[in-house]
Amino acid sequence: MAGFTRIEVAQKMKETGIVPVFYNADVELCKNVVKACYDGGIRVFEFTNRGDFATLVFEELNRWAIQECPEMIMGVGSVIDEGTTATYIALGANFIVSPLIDEAMARVCNKRKIAWSPGCGSVTEIGKAHELGCEVVKIFPGSSVGGPEFVKGVMGPMPYASIMPTGGVSPDEENLTKWFKAGVHCVGMGSQLFPKEVLAEGNYKYITEKCAEALQIINSLRS
Repeated sequence: MAGFTRIEVAQKMKETGIVPVFYNADVELCKNVVKACYDGGIRVFEFTNRGDFATLVFEELNRWAIQECPEMIMGVGSVIDEGTTATYIALGANFIVSPLIDEAMARVCNKRKIAWSPGCGSVTEIGKAHELGCEVVKIFPGSSVGGPEFVKGVMGPMPYASIMPTGGVSPDEENLTKWFKAGVHCVGMGSQLFPKEVLAEGNYKYITEKCAEALQIINSLRS
């Protein structure tokens, strides 16, 4: 059962500004990554459903996070169907992220009052997501659908939209400035936050420092 309401999820996404997006089959490595992000100030984390037995990895990871990182809101991304959605909700996912819009997924999440963020690539899809009860819309892939200019364009006729781009987001000041000046709710960030060589070396301090730096940039942009 989710430990956070969908309203709390949306609020914390905005407050934090960054939602790390990560998957690895090694649950111990995942724990180290989540803890590194947590120590850097991150409070929302998206584990992606990318490999065989990913549900089992998330189950152990989420049980651990509830005890060791109690303020971390754990959710699951890369979910594309109703059955997988229900499975992760049963494992305690606080939110579900998808690269696409699937009405059956929306119904399952709404029945359980779980936050759901579908991937959208047009104003029409964003409107459809809102109709289906979505609070924070994911635009994906962020850089391919138009980048910050797309977000800025959407915010004209839809200033109430809460948009989270994933894809094409990096933790440097120039990139973050473009997205947040465009009006994003928060950003999803994956490989740019977790370079392969950093993971291979077990340099989790780098991840903590990079998260803290990125959050400082975002806070500065908002102030």
